[in-house]
Amino acid sequence: MQHEQLQRLQQLLEEQDYIADRSIVMSVYLAMTLRKPLLIEGPAGVGKTEIAKVMARALDTDLIRLQCYEGLDANMALYEWNYQRQLLHLKLDENSTRSLEDREASIFGEQFLLKRPLLQALTHPKAPVLLIDELDRADEEFEAFLLEILSEWQITIPEIGSIRAEEPPYVILTGNRTRELSDAVRRRCFYLWIDYPPYEKELSIVRNKVPDVDAELAGQMCRFMELVRQQKLEKIPGVAETLDWARALAALHQDHLEPSIVEETLGLIFKDRNDVRQVRESLTDFLGRLGIQAKEMKTAEESPTAAN
Repeated sequence: MQHEQLQRLQQLLEEQDYIADRSIVMSVYLAMTLRKPLLIEGPAGVGKTEIAKVMARALDTDLIRLQCYEGLDANMALYEWNYQRQLLHLKLDENSTRSLEDREASIFGEQFLLKRPLLQALTHPKAPVLLIDELDRADEEFEAFLLEILSEWQITIPEIGSIRAEEPPYVILTGNRTRELSDAVRRRCFYLWIDYPPYEKELSIVRNKVPDVDAELAGQMCRFMELVRQQKLEKIPGVAETLDWARALAALHQDHLEPSIVEETLGLIFKDRNDVRQVRESLTDFLGRLGIQAKEMKTAEESPTAAN
């Protein structure tokens, strides 16, 4: 039975064009079955966020995303009071015979709440997928704030009390390891590390995501990416950059890598000028290792652009 369920989940992921290996399928399956948060770490651009998106589509439910950043606080992540609406309500209620205490109490109800992602996830009518993206960018204080939600599936609003999820959301947390997350958060989650994919897997991803790309070109591109990731770069390109490059070369109607085209599109792959310069200086070697024809190699060496 479990084997069939895992196969079904893998099939659902593939139907959403997500190429997942066994470890990813198992982690997602356990997170869904046990309703335990799944913490996914790995380099940028390897498909961490995509897992949450695919999971929401596979479950036919909503994706609620909280993008983390330095300085993120409870008001932006959880809720705010709609002060303008509260003031308007008090203004319209000025001639009421009710006491001031009763009128003040009437403005602290859910109808005056501006629900932010965390509260939206807890009060959603159908269990959504809650994506807490790049948690390592937020402050440690925000991590501590999350613990009640991840442990009890509830939050406490002083004016109202505790709000508990009738059906806990499916939670995906991601991080790029810009800093170490706390042990308290890690203990509450399953853990999955996603690295840069091997050649065969990346080729499958490209063929699935960019069906218009030529088969020979896709193979050369993935080999090229495999080579450049072995270099000491400031920002190693991920699968997202491979897909951007594939879409661009398909739009240019390329059926194989040409030195001039590679050089002119390096900005799609590398997002740091030193990385671009380093790869440009080694471009002849990279393409030679891919078996690019000698005539094309000569063109690259003689190109005025390549000389700069």
